Amino acid sequence: MVLPQQPVTLTPEEIAELNSRLSDLRHNINNCLMKVTLAVDLIRTKPDVAARMTETIADQPAQIMGQLRRFSAEFEQHLGIKRD
Repeated sequence: MVLPQQPVTLTPEEIAELNSRLSDLRHNINNCLMKVTLAVDLIRTKPDVAARMTETIADQPAQIMGQLRRFSAEFEQHLGIKRD
């Protein structure tokens, strides 16, 4: 990873935008985790739905990682961070 050589200054608007994106990221990850929690609870009470719920549970890590990758890429691009 190659970091910027000069200090990075963010305007108040850029900080607000970053905070908004972080808030969206937290919300989206929370939604994925809630799906897992609800699916597990449903499986506990109705074991016959386990096969259907397994797909929902299995999809969530990829959803979370996709969200994190997109946020990271935007953040790095905005700050001028380059990957080796």
